[in-house]
Amino acid sequence: MRTTIVALVLLALTACEAQPEGEPVARARIDGKQPTASPTPEPSPTATLASQVESACRSIIFEDTPLSHCLAVPSRHSIAMELGPDSAAPFRSLTDFARAQEVDSIAFAMNAGMFDDEGKPIGYFVENSQRLQTLNTADGEGNFHMKPNGVFYGSGGEWVVRSTDSFLANVTERPEFGTQSGPMLVIDGKIHPTITHDGPSRLVRNAVGVDDDGRAHFVISNAPISFGKLARFYKDELDVKNALFLDGNVSLMWNPATDRLDTGAPIGPIVVVKKKASE
Repeated sequence: MRTTIVALVLLALTACEAQPEGEPVARARIDGKQPTASPTPEPSPTATLASQVESACRSIIFEDTPLSHCLAVPSRHSIAMELGPDSAAPFRSLTDFARAQEVDSIAFAMNAGMFDDEGKPIGYFVENSQRLQTLNTADGEGNFHMKPNGVFYGSGGEWVVRSTDSFLANVTERPEFGTQSGPMLVIDGKIHPTITHDGPSRLVRNAVGVDDDGRAHFVISNAPISFGKLARFYKDELDVKNALFLDGNVSLMWNPATDRLDTGAPIGPIVVVKKKASE
């Protein structure tokens, strides 16, 4: 009988083990060179079941593609944008950013917003209520200019995703944080008009959307994904009416609770979700 009990306990513990984040993914360089394979890190052996429960992120599969879905809740978290120790010197990696943080205060972080070769934002960017870059309404090539593009911003625990035109027409006070990117994935409950169901462009991508309860849903794929599939996840699975693409090819995440710290090509703006003091 004792042997049977021990076996059942071991079986239960095995069932609770963290599942791998997914298959190796492609990391591309900003300078246009060919991407190199880089496996998505799995939790280290020291990451306990308790740390998995405390994590704001969960690993899921959507239409055969592994994703990490991270939820920020206003009552439990605050959100800020970070560029670097000073505006002239962006961090350029989550590793450098992590070294400068009090780890216990961080729920998770990921790169968020388009940037130039120096890592500086090319669109609207606000850090600690200081506007470091104005709203970009110019036309051009690339994902950023696949209009409508949009802005993720917030103040005092109220977080919003708007198209750039809507932001320009409705937002008159500077928020505490803000980042501009593009394209919008979902606009007022409808998928971006030029995004196809499951197009041929497949990259590691990340995005953000805010639901009707004011919660921010951050998603990063753990394998290449199309714009269409990522947009459908927000619209159909998360019931998010406005979602914004943040980046692709260079999408990276830091999740201290599971010891995940992605490395890859140099990054620019970073969105940081912090635990509130009560947590």
